[in-house]
Amino acid sequence: MGRLKGAGASEMRPVRRARIAVAAVFAVHGAVTGNFATRIPWIQERLDLSAGQLGLALAFPAIGASVAMPLAGRISHRFGARAALRGPLALWTAWLVMPPLAPGLVWLCGALLVFGATAGTSDVAMNALGVEVENRLGRSIMSGLHGMWSAGALTGSAAGTIAAHAEADARLHLGIAAGVLTVLGAVACHWVLDLRSAPEEHPPPRFALPPRSALIIGTVGFCAVFAEGASLDWSAVYLRDVMDSSPGVAAACTTAFSCMMAGARLIGDVVVSRFGPVRTVRTGGLLATAGGVLVVTAPGAALAIVGFGLIGLGIAVAVPLAFAAAGRSGPAPSQAIAGVATITYTSGLIAPAAMGSIADLTSLTISFCLVTTLTLGLVAGAGVLRTPVETDTAAPASHPDPSASRTMLP
Repeated sequence: MGRLKGAGASEMRPVRRARIAVAAVFAVHGAVTGNFATRIPWIQERLDLSAGQLGLALAFPAIGASVAMPLAGRISHRFGARAALRGPLALWTAWLVMPPLAPGLVWLCGALLVFGATAGTSDVAMNALGVEVENRLGRSIMSGLHGMWSAGALTGSAAGTIAAHAEADARLHLGIAAGVLTVLGAVACHWVLDLRSAPEEHPPPRFALPPRSALIIGTVGFCAVFAEGASLDWSAVYLRDVMDSSPGVAAACTTAFSCMMAGARLIGDVVVSRFGPVRTVRTGGLLATAGGVLVVTAPGAALAIVGFGLIGLGIAVAVPLAFAAAGRSGPAPSQAIAGVATITYTSGLIAPAAMGSIADLTSLTISFCLVTTLTLGLVAGAGVLRTPVETDTAAPASHPDPSASRTMLP
């Protein structure tokens, strides 16, 4: 990818400012997830939910996201990209206060359905704007943006852990978090690019199947997110049950995995710029596969933790690069991004349940053999993430930048 020839410093200044703004949005989005995840036990205890009832309720965010994501492109077409992000993000951050207020299981499922719908819609909008900024800057930034999401999630988790340790009421904790994050999100959204569809451009359909390009690219994201979800939810259990580790060591394994992912994403753009997305993801897939093999063959906890760390390192940049590839894949980038997002959310939904089901039928070690096999999918499918060749001599009208049919308002 290359920046348009003749673009001066004054023209690039709002784009660089927009990069900082969208990075802040990613961090806010991750912080909501981190804060909420730490208070799930409080909600379960307050409502006296069984493990099965809690599992049912926690399926609703992914259901809401999958239903709402295809609408993101139409919202952007009608109201502009900035409003398409600002509205859902404000609802997502403010709605953080609702799950702990639910008086029963049915109300909790409804609250989490809306929670997921607003999360998914804002997720598509911020990734679309991230891809647009990447195209205008002419260099990879998507890995760093997703690294900011991971950093936000870790920060939110830390805040939630402190609140839980202090035995703070989750309604108070999440209410304060919702207020702070809503304000931060609104400020950040003020500086993102405000893209508008051309008057002659037809609106995308309300609901449509993902384009074929999104299905192919989404397969790479599916493999990475499955490995991520399985490792996040089951690594501590694996250390405890298979390696007979203490609770502290088991928890440290999950933390190590998360930190490796966050760190790899934050520096991933440098690696992608040097080696390209295909070589980066293929190498990452090999590292993740080696990590998976180490997990299922490790004789002790130390090597298993190293294996989980390699999985986190190897899969870290695959999803950001899948979103970037979707944004370049055709004439309807927002629809392609929504398709990839839907596939990755679906993977995150089924991964924990699939791991548990396989473990019940066989063993948790066999479950992670599946994870190891899927990481090989990154090696096989990395070619679909290839960046198209662009030349500085191309006319602006034929430039593959998806903003070609849009205008940017200052």
